[in-house]
Amino acid sequence: MKKLTLVTALILLFLGGCTSVPEKGEGSARKAAETNTALGRNYMDRGQYEIALEKLKRAVASDRTYAPAHTLLAILYETIGEIEDAGTEYRLAVRYDPEDGDVNNNYGAFLCGRGKFAEAEKYFVTAVDDPFYQTPAIALANAGSCALQRGDLDNAEIFLRQSLEYDQKLGSALLPMAEVSYRKGAYLRARAFLQRYEALGTMDESSLTLGYQIENRLGDEKAANRYRQELQERYPDADRAGRAARQE
Repeated sequence: MKKLTLVTALILLFLGGCTSVPEKGEGSARKAAETNTALGRNYMDRGQYEIALEKLKRAVASDRTYAPAHTLLAILYETIGEIEDAGTEYRLAVRYDPEDGDVNNNYGAFLCGRGKFAEAEKYFVTAVDDPFYQTPAIALANAGSCALQRGDLDNAEIFLRQSLEYDQKLGSALLPMAEVSYRKGAYLRARAFLQRYEALGTMDESSLTLGYQIENRLGDEKAANRYRQELQERYPDADRAGRAARQE
């Protein structure tokens, strides 16, 4: 199976209580950090990474305790392939705001992407425990996907079901739930979750391949061929369906 993508959320700026140590960054230094962080995010959204990097470096220079600046700087470093620097900035963000949901979810996603599954789970759980965190479904979906990547199907299912209790249409929980069900041999349930995911209009190479595998196991040749045909039409350079069949 293709490795599932975890969701890293760009943090919301200028919300009260963004850091656990506000007394260290009050006044003009904090305002400069907030302004440069907002500018850095805008330039990131436009793909102007060099200017964004400059603004975010100014932000942390103005106030080293401003966690949102460290998190965005970490996301930017990860985007441009500077993984060691990204890790440093994620750790600084957690140091200066250890209970923030966005900070912990993003660091957890980073760790899971580096194969540090058990360590990542702690940060996802901490994110969910933040009463002010607006998207606990995302952190739970990430925890589930991370558990799935390490082969822990039972914990993956627990986290993913909890995620779907918050948001029944969350694609980043529905697709891994379909895979968990498939890998547990619950093919009808896998089909149901995949159909819910498909209804979102977000089918891609990974989900089409999973659909082919599920229908193959259920013996629905017509449905399996439909997935195979779509795979071949959309991804003509690779025989994904054939490879999927060989992996079963």
